[in-house]
Amino acid sequence: MESPTEHTVAAHAAPGADASATLDKAAHENFPVAPFFLPRAWRSDLMAVYGYARLVDDIGDGDLAPGGADARSLGVAPERADDRLALLDAFETDLHRAFDPAGDAPGHPLLRALVPTVRRCSLTPDPFLGLIEANRQDQRVRRYESYDDLAAYCELSANPVGRLVLQITGTATPDRIRRSDAVCTALQIVEHLQDVAEDLGRDRVYLPAEDMRRFHVTEADLAAPTGGASVRALIAFEAERARRLLDEGAPLVGSVHGRLRLLLAGFVAGGRAALAAIAAAGFDVLPGPPKASTAQLLRETAAVLRRARRER
Repeated sequence: MESPTEHTVAAHAAPGADASATLDKAAHENFPVAPFFLPRAWRSDLMAVYGYARLVDDIGDGDLAPGGADARSLGVAPERADDRLALLDAFETDLHRAFDPAGDAPGHPLLRALVPTVRRCSLTPDPFLGLIEANRQDQRVRRYESYDDLAAYCELSANPVGRLVLQITGTATPDRIRRSDAVCTALQIVEHLQDVAEDLGRDRVYLPAEDMRRFHVTEADLAAPTGGASVRALIAFEAERARRLLDEGAPLVGSVHGRLRLLLAGFVAGGRAALAAIAAAGFDVLPGPPKASTAQLLRETAAVLRRARRER
């Protein structure tokens, strides 16, 4: 079976080792990025958007491939190759080239790969700029006081991806966008729950401070090898929030047809399977991210599809 990465590399004339390493991360996401059953054009476009989103996050997290190839592609001087804000600024400048048919081509291979998608799907810069701004915010804001503050961050860091999927597939409507936002915010919260320990190692906490106080959880508790009762209760509370958001967004699946329905079911099911894995771990996420099995993902996908058929 042809993998999403193999297809994208072929479609975009081998973007290079560093770009391929970024695209390979699609296999480790909680949800299917560009599964084999989609039309070839959709797969190419979705992987182009994924490559962009993954690279922005890697810049913001300091997870770029060693060697400085990304910085060179963006025209960033070697002495500033570790300056995340400088890289994000340069990436934004390069992004605008992807939307300017009369100007120079983007310097970064993943942005060059994005150009055909931008043209074919008449995409606008706003969702892409939101992802950059979310990663700028990550450099300035490392704690969130309230759930509303965290949701506003998710509006930048997660919701643009779902909106791009709807635009690529020509199915964007106000109601679908609203439900997509709920699913994407849920998926972002789930990822934060899985990565509590890793995020704390980066001096970031995505659990709202007001909730931590409510459950009497301190950052020292989050640094422990395993979660105590208070930490587990907090994680269970946040997991329930994510579950409710997935329920709110799930009717999106039944509002579309064919292979797109299966793709969106995979997004919702990916979140539900990850939540099931967190629950199966007793809501103790500190030893490492609880991960759902392929069998669990398939069961959740089937359940989402059955519900979508009943709700039609």
